[in-house]
Amino acid sequence: MLENFEFYLFLVFVISVLIMLAKKIKVAYPVLLVVAGLLISFIPGTPKIKIDPDLIFIIFLPPLLYEAAWSSSWKELWRWRRIIFSFAFVVVFFTALSVAIFANYFIPGFSLALGFLLGGIVSPPDAVSAGAILKFVKVPRRLSSILEGESLLNDASSLIILKFAMIAAATGQFVWLQAAGNFAWMCFGGIGIGIFIAFIFMKMHKIFPTDSNIDILMTFIAPFAMYLAAEQLHASGVLAVVSGGLFLSYRSHDFLSSASRIRTLTVGESFCFLLNGTVFILIGLDLPEIVLGLGETNIYTAIGYGIAVTTVLIIVRIVAEYAAVITTIVMKNFINVGDPEPPGWKTPLIIGWTGMRGVVSLAAALSIPVTLTDGSPFPQRNMILFITFIVILSTLLIQGLTLPLLLKKFPLVDRDFTRSEKEIDQEILNNLAKVAIDKIHHDYADKIESLPALKDQLKKYENQVSSSEIIVNFREYRNIYIDIINEQRKWLIKKNRNELLLDEEIIRKHLRLLDLQEERLSIKL
Repeated sequence: MLENFEFYLFLVFVISVLIMLAKKIKVAYPVLLVVAGLLISFIPGTPKIKIDPDLIFIIFLPPLLYEAAWSSSWKELWRWRRIIFSFAFVVVFFTALSVAIFANYFIPGFSLALGFLLGGIVSPPDAVSAGAILKFVKVPRRLSSILEGESLLNDASSLIILKFAMIAAATGQFVWLQAAGNFAWMCFGGIGIGIFIAFIFMKMHKIFPTDSNIDILMTFIAPFAMYLAAEQLHASGVLAVVSGGLFLSYRSHDFLSSASRIRTLTVGESFCFLLNGTVFILIGLDLPEIVLGLGETNIYTAIGYGIAVTTVLIIVRIVAEYAAVITTIVMKNFINVGDPEPPGWKTPLIIGWTGMRGVVSLAAALSIPVTLTDGSPFPQRNMILFITFIVILSTLLIQGLTLPLLLKKFPLVDRDFTRSEKEIDQEILNNLAKVAIDKIHHDYADKIESLPALKDQLKKYENQVSSSEIIVNFREYRNIYIDIINEQRKWLIKKNRNELLLDEEIIRKHLRLLDLQEERLSIKL
């Protein structure tokens, strides 16, 4: 690996430049990175890149899932749990079944088991691509929450399908009862293992004298510990990381200091940003190896199969969206739903069009063994790899480039958060000022006259003025001020948990502002 160090450094530079370019021209950066990887792979002398699926599953997947879980809103996930679970499990299975039937009938040499194997590989949409696009166009919070929640779980369901399909394709046997038991253990066992390990890490943060640097290191270790422990016990490593990440994210204010929260978030986002960029450019670079694997198969015929499978995926996802809407309308009188009002025809279309595929699909395809247990070649492995690559490339180019245009053509109205962010910000700032005033008068009334800085701060609160310009010189005052900030933080967390229709992103912004205020107080003047 060291002999290609300059090349890898060059790739990091290319990733940085292309992501800046993507922001400039307002195109999802995965699209540019995959195309750039393709172009670089054709340059004479370019080192041959061979992606190790274990590298993707163990090195890339846990931190990316963990970071996504930390940035997700548990409140929103719970509100839209039915549609999220239906799309992460039911729709993924239905998509895999549709691809299996199509491949069995129209692609020579594909049995139903091999079709299911291909379907399990290409069924999960990639959240990174959709998230990169949604940053350019304002969409209702419910839409982004559904996509985030789906992305946390659909990788797990697709990899479970992949495991059973691979066994069936290799052995020609499939025991439904045994498969059902294994499926239950992979799901519930993965969730339980993830929460258990997360609880251990939380206790370690609380019991041992950690600082920001140690907290960051433990945050890096946690997702790998969850993933590997679950996989060793034959449970779902993906669900373990997701459940553990959600648990620690929800409890982060109980065991992490403000400095640790700020630095962990910054470092984690930067690290995952680099991982995402690296993965997408590696997808493009891996094309020559995939094409060589086709052997005597006509490449144009293989491309046609890939485009046909892509068409099936797009149609199935859109149909599933409208089927989910119809099901909600029929069942709303029998179950509690996130919103009893029909979403209209535009929302299902937009969500249905966000089905870009990405790194998990390619890693899953690469994980297919080269040979069977008897030494014979694994049937249709190279064709599955090539079709997967075509699906990734075509969905990124077709849906990735047209989704912003679709969102502008059919803008969606946010029916949950009708007030502007500025109005909510002002209301929160006013309430935080009231919390601080009450805290000062209740606990520190005798200190007001003896501490001029506290008296001045009280006046600022009373005038609802930000405290960002205050200069702290007194240890006692600093302790009082931190106590006030803690009270404000408790109020924000309580408000977020009690009010369903409150955008958690705004609450998180104010929590970070409080963390920054507390961090500034730790600086010794």
